[in-house]
This record gives sequence, C-alpha cells and structure tokens, in this order.
Amino acid sequence: MAGLFDKIKKDVKKGIEDGIAVVKEGATVVSDKVGELTAEGKRQYKMFDLKAKIQSQMTVLGGRVYDVLDSKKSPAADSKVKEVFIKIKNLEGQLSKLEGKKETKAAAPAKPEKKTKGTPKIAVRAKVKNTAVKPAKYSR
Repeated sequence: MAGLFDKIKKDVKKGIEDGIAVVKEGATVVSDKVGELTAEGKRQYKMFDLKAKIQSQMTVLGGRVYDVLDSKKSPAADSKVKEVFIKIKNLEGQLSKLEGKKETKAAAPAKPEKKTKGTPKIAVRAKVKNTAVKPAKYSR
C-alpha cells in the first residue's frame, strides 16, 4: 500500500509542477499578446489623430483659399496657403509612416490552406419539368 500511495503522491506532485509550468508559459504568451495589442491600439489612435489633424488643416486651407479667391488673387501666391499645404503634407507623411509600420511588422504565421480533392465539382441543376396545370378552355 505504501508503494501505491508514494506513486500517486509523486504523480500528483509531477502533475502540479507540469501544470504550473504550462500556466507560466501561458502567462508569458498572454503578456506578449497584450503588449502587441497595446502597441497596435496606440498606433491606431495616432493614425486617427493624424487624420483628424489633416481634416482640420484641409478645412483651414479651404477657408483660406476661399478668402484669397474672393479677393481676386491667386491661391498659389499666398504664403498662408503654402504654409497650410506644407503642414498637410507633413501630416500625410507621418500618417503614411504609421500605416507602413503595420506591413513591416512581423506577421503571425498564416493558417494552412484547406486542401481540395481533385477538381472542383460543378453542381448541375436538373431541368425542372413544367407541371403547371393549364386552365381549361371554355366553350360556349
């Protein structure tokens, strides 16, 4: 009996140690994933913020161009129009860098594609026979 009890005790202890190791490994994976998701969330927020700033600057640009055109001048010659245009271009550059980071980021391994067996089957519909009842002709 003592041998069986010792064996069970050893197996339980080994099971607990293995379980703890699995939990630690899982916690590490979860921690890494949370870090990745946090970084992605920050990136998405920065992109949203830049898009909002670009929209705001385009509104300013549109108003300035309207004022310049109203005064019968060329918008291309106006210094404030050029300033706003340069701000928009800088913001667009920052946005494109952020959008490009997603592509350069290490991607998760892709799932294997489903295997197909031979050539795809083509569904053929059987021609449905017209069995509608025709109204009888009445004679008078």
